[in-house]
Amino acid sequence: MQSITIQEIHLHPVALPLVEKLKTSASSESFKSAIIVELITSDGVIGWGECPTKMAPSYAYETMGTALHVLAQFLIPALIGKTITSATEIPGLLDEVRGHPMARFSVEAAAWDAIAKTNTMRLADLFAAHLPAGHSSKGYATVGVSIGIQESIEKTLEIITKRVDQGYGRVKLKIEPGWDVDLAQGVRKVYPDISLMLDANSAYSLNDADYLRQMDAFNLLMLEQPLGYNDIYEHGKLQPQLQTPICLDESIHSANDVRLAIEIGACKIINLKPARVGGYTESLEIYKFCAENDVPLWIGGLLETGVGRAANLAFASLPGVTLPCDISATDRYYNPDLTEPSFKLGEISRIAVPDATGIGIEVQRDRLVNAVSLWEAEKPY
Repeated sequence: MQSITIQEIHLHPVALPLVEKLKTSASSESFKSAIIVELITSDGVIGWGECPTKMAPSYAYETMGTALHVLAQFLIPALIGKTITSATEIPGLLDEVRGHPMARFSVEAAAWDAIAKTNTMRLADLFAAHLPAGHSSKGYATVGVSIGIQESIEKTLEIITKRVDQGYGRVKLKIEPGWDVDLAQGVRKVYPDISLMLDANSAYSLNDADYLRQMDAFNLLMLEQPLGYNDIYEHGKLQPQLQTPICLDESIHSANDVRLAIEIGACKIINLKPARVGGYTESLEIYKFCAENDVPLWIGGLLETGVGRAANLAFASLPGVTLPCDISATDRYYNPDLTEPSFKLGEISRIAVPDATGIGIEVQRDRLVNAVSLWEAEKPY
């Protein structure tokens, strides 16, 4: 592998209007905030990464403010001038900084893109090069669609019908107390056979176990993160009481978290968000554990722009990712996105990995400038 020397790293804080507001039990967003990371090598190769933080510490403790501070003051200075042959070297260079996984992820992702481009490889193939034989990219990812909390069951059904007609084969519905059992029952009356999952975003407690058992009647693909966002232990008490597989999301920050969760029976499925676990290096360790132990795995989403979506799509194309991922087509979220070409939903609810090197898409500079301007106008601090 040809090495790269990191010469410059630039930060572009952006805001993008969403095509549809996404309401969950934890938050509601009318536009997407993120930090686009531009890494430039000594040979002039540009690698792109994305820090998909929110303005408020809702999904995670990191915010746009904390990420910009940690990136500018600590992470970027630790990387400038460094020569690396593999992006897996980045975590070691950042060892003196504790926490801040999304900020760390963004610079590591940019390095993965730059190394792939330097070596004229697709990012998906570079990921596969770090895995055992038999884990080459499939060239596509099977995907689903996520639908936020709506004003009524009828409105939810209207959106489900729209997405099913577009070709999405798996539907995820956000739930919260009071918007759960009746919702699932109403959807199953109209769509008895659709692949359906519910995402609670930590809205319940272990005291709700008897209530949550009602979910077993709806033949769900999974129930995602019903209990505390930082909990593994109590999920280990809940899963044995349910037939429905529990999937952990917010609780998983490392491969060791996955090992613990599976060992104590806290879940049967893992949602991997590479930004949440600090990078693709840690994501590969989680991937290998799940593949070796037949643990169902899928890639979650954080409303990424095309930069983050492209990289996650490359990872989701690996064969050990066995369940539909939250990587919907571009027009599900943005019009326009920051990048071209846009991602389109193909047959059998699939999105193809681009053939170009690196993340396979191009950042449109004029759109990036506009998105930075919107952030400057909208930022709360």
